[in-house]
Amino acid sequence: MQFASMVAKVLVIYSGGTFGMVWNDEKRGYDWHTLGSLQTKIKTYPTLYDKDYCITTDDKHCFEPFQPIPLPFVRDSKHRVLYCITEYDPLMDSCNMNMDDWAKLARDIEKHYEQFDGFVILHGTDTMCYTASALSFMLENLGKPVILTGAQLPLSETRSDAHGNMLGALLMAGSGYAHIPEVCIYFGHQLLRGNRTSKTSATSFSPYSSPNLPTLATLGMNVSIAGHHARCRDLKFKAHSAMCPDVGTLTLFPGMTPQLVETFLQPPLKGAVLQTYGAGHFPTQRPLLDKVAQACGRGVVVVNCSQCPHGTTHTASEELCELGVVSGADLTVEAALTKLSFLLGQTHLSVHDVRKRMEEDLRGEMTVESCTLTAAVYSKGTVESCSKGTASNGLHPDGEQSNAITTNHQS
Repeated sequence: MQFASMVAKVLVIYSGGTFGMVWNDEKRGYDWHTLGSLQTKIKTYPTLYDKDYCITTDDKHCFEPFQPIPLPFVRDSKHRVLYCITEYDPLMDSCNMNMDDWAKLARDIEKHYEQFDGFVILHGTDTMCYTASALSFMLENLGKPVILTGAQLPLSETRSDAHGNMLGALLMAGSGYAHIPEVCIYFGHQLLRGNRTSKTSATSFSPYSSPNLPTLATLGMNVSIAGHHARCRDLKFKAHSAMCPDVGTLTLFPGMTPQLVETFLQPPLKGAVLQTYGAGHFPTQRPLLDKVAQACGRGVVVVNCSQCPHGTTHTASEELCELGVVSGADLTVEAALTKLSFLLGQTHLSVHDVRKRMEEDLRGEMTVESCTLTAAVYSKGTVESCSKGTASNGLHPDGEQSNAITTNHQS
């Protein structure tokens, strides 16, 4: 087994959320911790802080103005991870986050992009999928891992999931097992592509699912890495901050009136995600179709996404297509909304351009049919190729290869 000989530098951005909260007896609830105390708390965990590691002068210089924290040595990891923490002031409940906060995260990653090898964002769980989806579009030509994680129970609780989530996120951000230069969510021992993820449980320690794309990595007793697809490594990284706020989602229900649809689609709305039935089905009543047609005629970009987490709208009715409604394929609602906001925020794009690009795979957020997946299986230091046939699980249209790596621990 090759021992870690290289150092990976990771910046941890604590934006808020449950992760660092502490119990307040007077309030009978959780409260924000004292600013700056998170680093002190983390250093009480032997799995997150190696007190015996000697931080060199070069290490300190590389991390200025931050103070590096050494992660304990991990036997099967390629790199020794040194990380530092920066905290937002004030910390935010993720329910209160908006597009300006996404832009701040994107700018901060851009600011420190050359200094660090990867990034971890500690974030509230409720809107983590929206932030991950938005950042996947805002961080163009991303060549380094950006991993979002958090906790269902705070780090201060004995039974917390926080420290395990942070440990896994740090290892993935430091490319300890594989280099996955994407915006991802790490939670409950699983690494998921951020723009493919939805929150499906309010209470589970594995609250997220990726219904239309397999898990990118699983960190259990064995470490399994599969389905990562590096893109645009040789192109210059660029962070976008312009997002259009005039977007929204409308979920169909039986008996929805034309007046309600008309009201929702009124200006200043510029983009709408329609959550339709099944495989993208919309009522055939002419008054409802007319309201959608009128909005499309005014230049509103309307995207058809299914209410079903798993599946696609590729087979949606021709009536919607003829009206100018865009197929959202197997986009999550979070990805559809943030992609729409991102494209409408690019003011040089026409409405026609936005509609066209909504149906294109920009960051691995949509399934592209008939791509060939080749997997490489790593076992005991050898690599073997194995054919996986035809894939329709969001692989990139240029047919890039995917690696499936398994690191086995001996009992």
